[in-house]
Amino acid sequence: MNTKPKHDNPILVTGAAGAVGGIGRNLTEFLLAKGHKVRALVRREDERAEALRSLGAEVVQGDLTDLASMHRAIEGCARIYFGMSVSAAYLEATINTAAVARHHGVEAFVNMSQMTVSQMSISETTNSPQHKLHWLAEQALSWSGLPVVTVRPTVFLEGFFLTLAAAGVRASDALALPMGSGKTSPISAVDVARAVAAILDDPAPHIGQVYDLTGPESADLDHYARVISEALGRPIRYRDVPLPAWSEGLRQARFPEHVVSHLSAMTELNKQGRYDRMTDTMYKLTGKEPTSMRDFVKLHAAAFTRRGPAQS
Repeated sequence: MNTKPKHDNPILVTGAAGAVGGIGRNLTEFLLAKGHKVRALVRREDERAEALRSLGAEVVQGDLTDLASMHRAIEGCARIYFGMSVSAAYLEATINTAAVARHHGVEAFVNMSQMTVSQMSISETTNSPQHKLHWLAEQALSWSGLPVVTVRPTVFLEGFFLTLAAAGVRASDALALPMGSGKTSPISAVDVARAVAAILDDPAPHIGQVYDLTGPESADLDHYARVISEALGRPIRYRDVPLPAWSEGLRQARFPEHVVSHLSAMTELNKQGRYDRMTDTMYKLTGKEPTSMRDFVKLHAAAFTRRGPAQS
């Protein structure tokens, strides 16, 4: 095993302990395995920060919107992965990070965006406040003069199908989402992290490129319910629930209004067929096929399985 760092300078990974589908944490692990030094930016010191240290990362505490924090995080780094959870402060964080990155003369800035941005323009937008911030952030980065690589994944398996749908599968054997009959091609955040690791390992050929990432198939939710049924060995059905009630359920679960608006807009776009997208970019970047829904559900079967006396 190669234990000598491939680069004298560390690679900065933002959101290393965050919840953007686990990209930052997985990216940290992949880069370390490739022999790179990693500086992991975290918002707070907790057990997740300690877990990153145990992997071998240098951990820095800071805030993406704070100037001093980003100088501490970026100084000495040659390459940066920028990713952030859905947040009203997303644009401020992007520009603050980019300004400091330009000051320090980084050689690669990998920006985690969203695939919907590829369908947006100066005259075309969506009802999602987050989509608008991503589009504006991409504009600002293109003006910045930074050596940017843009990654635009579609819906995360860890998001809609684990965080938002697993409870319904557990409780009532129903994939309960307001997605209509539109098709979607969800991708695992672990696969996205693997693609970003490939880019950061040798960024020069990728500078200026935009990579759209999807899963291995695009299908409607009835299809995915059948796939989940096969993976779990019990019948699961898709139930297209009303959007207002679903959105209110997110509010009751204490999701911020900005996040509720974003997720609600995504479901409307899905109904319109806006997520019916397929690319082979994941394979081209990594040489590996993206994780299928079946394999993902089997890997996370416990999250989709009812607990209690019936399982004993």
